[in-house]
Amino acid sequence: MSSDFSAMSWLHEPPHSEMRDGTLTLRTALHTDFWQNTYYGFEHDNGHFLHETRRGDFMMEVRFSGQYEALYDQAGLMIRADARHWMKCGIELTDDHQHVSVVVTNRHSDWSAIRLPTPPQAMRLRVTRMFDALFIQYRGDDADNWTMARLAYFPPEFETLQAGIMACSPQREGFEARFSEFSIGEPKSRDIH
Repeated sequence: MSSDFSAMSWLHEPPHSEMRDGTLTLRTALHTDFWQNTYYGFEHDNGHFLHETRRGDFMMEVRFSGQYEALYDQAGLMIRADARHWMKCGIELTDDHQHVSVVVTNRHSDWSAIRLPTPPQAMRLRVTRMFDALFIQYRGDDADNWTMARLAYFPPEFETLQAGIMACSPQREGFEARFSEFSIGEPKSRDIH
């Protein structure tokens, strides 16, 4: 179930990344993001995405943290078929607060956000791909139970996907994010309740 960052590939490698004791630390380039059209009217596809290729159903998890300071600083997980079909989820800074953020893009992006009343020291994410669905869960590093963020449609015709970690900083450069305990493998269950 585990995976090795060193065996994964970058889409838009960040200007700085370092592996130490199983933790990947990166700092973002200027004005990086993934977004397609909706509301804002622009298309961005230059965020940092470290991934491996997966077929069929799978589940991935990661532990991560970041130095969230500027609007839209974000880090987390991503699943991607191409520039117009992808999902990113994680923590994003908006309205001066950290939010659990999910963006699903099927030609056009949508966005859902859940404000965190007390930002955790680190966050854990889990994404399960099950045929035409993505089941997205999160929990603080000190919490025992997973919380559902979203059950989203994702086109099942994309049998082969890229899956891994992402980070972006649309308003600046140098956002620092840290990732550890990344794993990817078979889904544990289809039960979401």
